[in-house]
Order: sequence, then structure tokens, then C-alpha cells
Amino acid sequence: MAKPVIALADVSLTLTSRAGPVEILKGVDLSVSSGESIAIVGPSGSGKTSLLMVIAGLERATSGQVQVAGHEFTARDEDELALIRGANIGIVFQSFHLVPTMTALENVALPLEFAGKADAFATAQSLLEEVGLSHRMDHFPAQLSGGEQQRVALARALSPRPQILLADEPTGNLDGKTGGHIVDLLFNLQRQRQATLILVTHDTGLAERCGRVVRMADGRVERELAPA
Repeated sequence: MAKPVIALADVSLTLTSRAGPVEILKGVDLSVSSGESIAIVGPSGSGKTSLLMVIAGLERATSGQVQVAGHEFTARDEDELALIRGANIGIVFQSFHLVPTMTALENVALPLEFAGKADAFATAQSLLEEVGLSHRMDHFPAQLSGGEQQRVALARALSPRPQILLADEPTGNLDGKTGGHIVDLLFNLQRQRQATLILVTHDTGLAERCGRVVRMADGRVERELAPA
């Protein structure tokens, strides 16, 4: 059997607050094979986004094992995690997280420049063409609609050709029609690149487009639901 691209074993996450320690994740186990698409669903506060951040190496698990793309995250420092993330993981956020003083082209090229890629801008141009924004490359985020900004964010996430794509409520700030276009684009690009997709969503219809649906409750994986 092929080794999973993501493997979490008994993962817990406890964060501090003014009221004391707060348990966010409690003994989470999750195994994801290469090329799978998985939706993480559950009520607000159930730990969905925190789980995504642990997989991305943006939050460090308090205990347990986190293995992503062949790397054990719990043994790595922040610089090592950043390098691993840059080479293997693309992230799409609900609020886009674009640099407001950079054009669409510059935003997409940014992670490639950090990685020292000589063809950063040529690759970024190709990706923006792929997401239908060839006419908006020189525009700044404030000059773009929400849907266009999310297309730029998706192109940026895909620019290093990551084997893992993480999406946190990618349609949460978009109207239904625009969100539908973004979802179609997301799944088409994921299939073309044979990437592994983990998607956090409250949208039942969106979750059902994934190959697996994992439901969280109170910081735990409650159960896995059969896709429709």
C-alpha cells in the first residue's frame, strides 16, 4: 500500500487564552492518500480550520505525529516548515490574503521568487491565463472583484505546483454564482495536477463533490460520511 501523503496520529492542539488553556484539537487521526479530495465539515468552533493550519505547518501540534509530504512536522523548526510548505503545499484562504500593493501578476509570482525560480513571472502569467485573468494581470487587488481576487489567490496557491492544496472556505466571501465558478475551477485544476485537496467548508453541496467527507465536532473527527 502506498504511503499516505498526509498522516496525522493522535494529534492534539492546545492554545493559551486569558481564561487558561483551550483544547482545540483532541486526538485527531487522519490519513490521506495522494490525489484524494477530502472535505472537512462540522459546526463553527469544531476545529476544522485549526486542523488545516496544523497540516500546513502554520500551527504546531501540542502532541501527536504530523507527517506531510514525507516530512515529520513536529521535529522541524519554523524555517524548515516554511521551506517544506513552500515546496509542497498551496493554500487558498476565504479572505484571499493578497498583497494590496502588488499587481495580480506580482502576487502570483511572489512565492516563486521566494523559491528562487528564474521564470517566476512567466509562470505567473501562464497561471493567470489559466484562471481566466489574462486581461487583469496589471491590476491591484482593490481593482478586482471578489471572484477575481480568489482566482488570483488560487493561481498563487498553484504556482509552485504543490502536491497538496488546502482550501479554507474558498467561496465564503463570494456570491453563489461566482462561488460556483471558483469551485469548478478549483476541482478542474486539482484533477489536472493530480494534487491532493483538503477543503474546509460549511457548504454541503461543495463537500459532496469531494471523494471523502470527514465531520468534526468538539475538536475530534466525529465520523466519516459517505459522499452522495
